[in-house]
Amino acid sequence: MIEIFLKTLPFFGLIGLGFGAGRTGFFPPEATAYLTKFVFYFALSAMLFGFAANLSLSDLLDARAAGAYLWACAVVYVLVMAIAFLRRARMEEALIEAHCTIIGNTGFLGVPLLIVLLGPASVPTVLLILTIDLIVFSSLFTIIITLSRDGRIDRDLPRKLVIAVLKNPMVVAMALGIAWSGTGLGVPAIANDFLTLLGAAATPCALFAIGASLADKKVDRLAIVTWLSFGKLVLHPALTAFAALVLFKVEPQVAGVLIAAAALPVAGNVFILAQHYNAGPARVSATILVSTLASIATVPVVIAWVTGF
Repeated sequence: MIEIFLKTLPFFGLIGLGFGAGRTGFFPPEATAYLTKFVFYFALSAMLFGFAANLSLSDLLDARAAGAYLWACAVVYVLVMAIAFLRRARMEEALIEAHCTIIGNTGFLGVPLLIVLLGPASVPTVLLILTIDLIVFSSLFTIIITLSRDGRIDRDLPRKLVIAVLKNPMVVAMALGIAWSGTGLGVPAIANDFLTLLGAAATPCALFAIGASLADKKVDRLAIVTWLSFGKLVLHPALTAFAALVLFKVEPQVAGVLIAAAALPVAGNVFILAQHYNAGPARVSATILVSTLASIATVPVVIAWVTGF
């Protein structure tokens, strides 16, 4: 356990460094925005393309793993929405609270952290989770909130969803990588060196950007924020473990990656959705901060457990 904690410490240390730089004003919000763009559009995309180019579509299509993860997410989603409705929350607020408890920071934190600590064999499962989060649940959120506001599905909604997915460089990078893999051609050495060099910047820059982006966040409505952080860091991985190990009998190593990914703190893109739809952005912002801070203690515990698989 101590060994795992010490291995995760440099990752969270980089987040802390970014937080300090943002908090002191040495790294202003504009700089954080541009650093995030660099990671999102270039470094992380290069890393994901490199990973995907060395996989096949069959590596990603693990029906048991996908079923277990979707089942756990669905249960958490319904439970959190039900509790929100008991508090008489608006549909938008209930939706974004549910979203907080299932969408982890797999891209910026999970990709570098899990692949380093759980090994290269975790890559297909991490990419599978990214695909589900970015395509399935982002689309579900948009469809439900559109229905709740307009009372009907806009005939242009499918086109808008496809365009939104295609505008996400992580999805595009993974899709292009899988397509390249399908050709049977290896990645040329010079291109591989370029991708490796650029992708190597993803881990430190992404972690620093996470910390810097947390610097201006404040904790509002502590009781709700604590509940949502508990849902993301404890309830989500617990139900994922039950689904993967008991219901769907997922292969242990794959199950370990699913559980570890489910234990990650709330992703920053949930705040973007909350802000866009005016669905409790301050609450989401606070939950990202609290869940990220709490994950310093919880994530090593989960990873220490699943490494025993």
